[in-house]
Amino acid sequence: MKKKEVQMMNNRNKTSAIIFILSIFILSVFFLFPSSSFSAEKSLPSYLTKALKKINPNEVYELCKIISSSEFAGRLTGDEGYTKAAQWAAKKFKRWNLQPAFQAGFLQPYPSPFSLIDEAEMSLLLPGQESHQVTKLKPIEDFLPLLFSDSGDHAGEAVFVGWGISAPDLGYDDYAGLDVQGKFVLCFRGTPNPQDKRFQLHDEHRHRMKVAREKGALGLIYIYPNPLANPNGDRIEGFTPAIISEKIADLILKEKGINAAELKKDLQKYQKPLSFPLKTKIHLQVKTRFFPEGKGYNIVGLIPGSHPNLKKEWLIYGAHFDHCGKHLGQIFPGADDNASGSAVVMAIAQAMARLKPRPKRSVAFILFGGEEMGLQGSQYFVAHPPQKIETMEAMFNFDMVGEGDGAIVIHSPQPEELVHSFQKADEYLSLIIRTAPIRGVGVRGSDYASFFQKGIPCINFISNGPHLHYHLPGDTIYRINPDMLAAMAKLAFLTGYFWANR
Repeated sequence: MKKKEVQMMNNRNKTSAIIFILSIFILSVFFLFPSSSFSAEKSLPSYLTKALKKINPNEVYELCKIISSSEFAGRLTGDEGYTKAAQWAAKKFKRWNLQPAFQAGFLQPYPSPFSLIDEAEMSLLLPGQESHQVTKLKPIEDFLPLLFSDSGDHAGEAVFVGWGISAPDLGYDDYAGLDVQGKFVLCFRGTPNPQDKRFQLHDEHRHRMKVAREKGALGLIYIYPNPLANPNGDRIEGFTPAIISEKIADLILKEKGINAAELKKDLQKYQKPLSFPLKTKIHLQVKTRFFPEGKGYNIVGLIPGSHPNLKKEWLIYGAHFDHCGKHLGQIFPGADDNASGSAVVMAIAQAMARLKPRPKRSVAFILFGGEEMGLQGSQYFVAHPPQKIETMEAMFNFDMVGEGDGAIVIHSPQPEELVHSFQKADEYLSLIIRTAPIRGVGVRGSDYASFFQKGIPCINFISNGPHLHYHLPGDTIYRINPDMLAAMAKLAFLTGYFWANR
C-alpha cells in the first residue's frame, strides 16, 4: 500500500472517530435535555400525565362507533332510538361513578314533538314538457322534505322569493306584489345583509315557514348546494316544505336565463328583492308520522369539586347527543355530527371521574338532546338547571370534532384566565391551529349559544374537518379519526382542569 493511501485511510479513521464522538454527544444532550414537547409533558404533575395516557384513541373511537350505530337509529330527539341511546349513556355515567344530577337519575326529560318521513316523491313539469314527460327527482340526491313536514299531496306553480323574507318594517319584502296562494315558494337561506342583525329573526326556519304559510303557500322549498336532513322546525298542518339541490334549481331557473349561483350572487350584491313567478309546476307527495307527545332527554352527570367553598362553582362540558334520525328507510348516523363530540365529553368524564386529586371546582358533563331542532335541550337546561349546580362559571362545547388533524377554538374573550387555560393546555399538545373570539350568536350556533346568552363564558371546540356528508347518510364512523378524538379529549381535559383548579 502506498504512503499516500495509508495517509488517506488514517484520515478516514480519524473522521469516523470524530463522527462517532459527536453522535454520542448529541444522544447525551437529547436524553439530558429532551425536546420541548416531551419536557412539557414531563413537567405536568404525575396524576395528570397518568390521566392523559388513559385517554385512549381506540376507546374514544369505540364510544363514537356505538353512539352512531344503527342500534340508535340516528338519534332523533323524541324517537325511541334517541331514548335508547340516552339510557345507554346514563348507564355509562353511573358505571364511571359520576353523580346523578337529579333525584330520578341522570336523565332530564323535556317535551320534544317530532316527525318521521316515511315516503316522499317530487317531480317537475318544466316549460315545454307534456304531462307525461315530467322530470322525477331522486330523494336525498335531488330533494329532501324538511323533517318537520306534514303529510300532503300538493301540486302547484313555483314562485322565486329571494330570501323568503317579508319585513316591510325594515324596508324589505321578497313577497311584495306576488301572489303565492296555492303555489310553492323557492328561496335561499340567508338575509340581504348578514351584518344587519335586525334580519336575524327572519332567518330562523320557523319564522320563514310561518310567513310562507300565512301568505298561502303550499310549501317553502330551499335551494341548497345539496339537500340535507333538517329537523329544525315545527310541523304546520298541510304545509310541505323541502330542500332541492342547486342542480335542480338550475333546471327550474333555465327559463329565466340564469342559474342558482348567479341569482344568489345578485341578491347578495344588490341587497334588494329579486322575486318573480316561474312557469315550472311542482308536484310533491310526502307521508309522515307526527308524534306530538315526543319526549327528549338531557343526560347529566356530576363530579363535585374538592375545595369546600369553590366547589359551588361549576364547569360544564357539553355536546349535543342527537342527530336527524331515520327517514325514507335511510339512517342518518351523525358520526361526526355529533357522536364525535359526545364521545369526547364521555371520555373526559371517565378520565375526570378517576382523577385524584380532583380539581377545586365542580364539573358537570351534559349530553344535550334537541340541538338539531334548535338548541332545545340546552335551552331547557339553562332554564331548569339542577339544584346541585349553583353557579355556572364556564361552558365547554364540542360539536363535530372527529374529522381532521387540528383543533379550532372559538371562545369568549373574557375572562383572560379562560383563554390562558386552553393556551396553557395546548403547550403540551400542539393541537390548536386557529382561534377566534365569540362576539355574538346568530341562528346557526351550537349549544354553547344557550349559555353565552346567559352571560356564561364559553369555549367551542371544533376539528378542522373537512366534515364531509354533513346531515347525510354518509356521515358514518368510517370518516372518524380516532387520534383526533383522543387529542381533542386530552386538550379539553387539561383546559378544564387548569380552569377548574385555579
